Amino acid sequence: MGNIVGSAGAAASRGVSASSLVGSDDGAAAAGQKSRDLAQRWQEINGQKNWVGLLEPHDHVLDETLREEIIRYGEFAQSTYDAFDCDSYSKYCGSCRYSKKKLLDTVGLPNRGYEVTRYLYATEDFDSPLKMLKHSNQPADSVWSTVSNWIGFVAVCTDEKELRRLGRRDILVAWRGTVTDLEWLSDIEDVLAAPKRGRPAISLTDDIKVDAGFWSLYNSTKSDSRYNQTSVREQVNKEVLRLLDVYKNETDKLSITITGHSLGAALAVLNAYDIAQELQSSKNLKPTTPSACCTIPMITVFSFAGPRVGNDAFRKRFESELGIKALRMVNINDLVPKIPGVFLNEQSPELSDLLAMLPWTYSHVGQELKLNDRDSHSLDPAKATIAHRHNLEQYLHLVDGYGRYAEHPPHRDITLVNKGCDFLKSVHFIPAQWRQVQNKGLVRNADGTWSQAPRELEDIPTPPTKV
Repeated sequence: MGNIVGSAGAAASRGVSASSLVGSDDGAAAAGQKSRDLAQRWQEINGQKNWVGLLEPHDHVLDETLREEIIRYGEFAQSTYDAFDCDSYSKYCGSCRYSKKKLLDTVGLPNRGYEVTRYLYATEDFDSPLKMLKHSNQPADSVWSTVSNWIGFVAVCTDEKELRRLGRRDILVAWRGTVTDLEWLSDIEDVLAAPKRGRPAISLTDDIKVDAGFWSLYNSTKSDSRYNQTSVREQVNKEVLRLLDVYKNETDKLSITITGHSLGAALAVLNAYDIAQELQSSKNLKPTTPSACCTIPMITVFSFAGPRVGNDAFRKRFESELGIKALRMVNINDLVPKIPGVFLNEQSPELSDLLAMLPWTYSHVGQELKLNDRDSHSLDPAKATIAHRHNLEQYLHLVDGYGRYAEHPPHRDITLVNKGCDFLKSVHFIPAQWRQVQNKGLVRNADGTWSQAPRELEDIPTPPTKV
């Protein structure tokens, strides 16, 4: 297994939560207070009241406990990038570099209190408009898979201390975004489809539609792949339902939190809708009924730089009928959240009747936290590119500084911004794209020659158990 240069296993290279960087005795006291605060307010922080009073966009005010939770879930999303093998020379390209047991510790998220219970694998239809999977250049008979990619994980909080801090047990789904330099954006065809394929159907009526490309990735199978005998949709839903059954006696203090960046944000929205639909159908309850609060756990999406996923009928059912809470972090200068539906979208309410009839109209879901990379004192406007403004570490930097750039220095290490891009001002003396696999995955053999490093046995991908 190749070591990561400047590995995130050290706190300085991956970053830690804001509360742990506040400082000495005052910082410890503040961290303790915020822990108690979260335990008492977790439903509010997870959007029970749609974050009313916690987000003040005109005054650039952000509740501090909410800020920390956004960053915490964003770091889980970032871990899917840090653990992903995207080296086309590696026979494991497209897989996770680490086993479930080692994942969080190895990418620099130790002591988070979560146990990773399942890895998620996705594939695409041959006719999918999006080509977002990474594959090895090595011969097909020597690679782990030619048609599947690792795309995230399911985890659950099991640590007693963290359970007390959170105030409940949290089931987490983290979705990985694309690592293909955003060329997939040009392949989005603005085609909405009724997602009725699969059981149970995600859409019960023809008027609810989602993007065909995202749906394909979420719901596709491959008979010739050991990793996608079942779709990623079936994999994730089965695992979440299994965990809900394990902890069925804790439903009054149980949450499902789904996070992702870019493509991962789109999958997070689809997944949240799908889980809520299945739970509501199986329980025959609505989230707004008194008994449902003790039967159907709260489902929240924290998404970063996500594109639109479905039409306005999808949005209405997502928000009102299924009661899902979604908070979208959006850099106003980022292109991705503006698509699909650049010209006709939820910002054209006067055309609502027309939007319902057209096959290419989209609507965002949930609430929006508007960020602006131009507000940061650390980013260099001259270096701004589409990719830099879309970068997840840059998003976490913007959340950290939101509304307090002038009053406080950043709490998160700004070095992290340049982990995978080159957006910091030169005065910080941080090299671009500094995080990389040592020797690009090569190791020196006893005879002095170099070759691809073998993976430790536990880190070799293994097919998921059949759903």
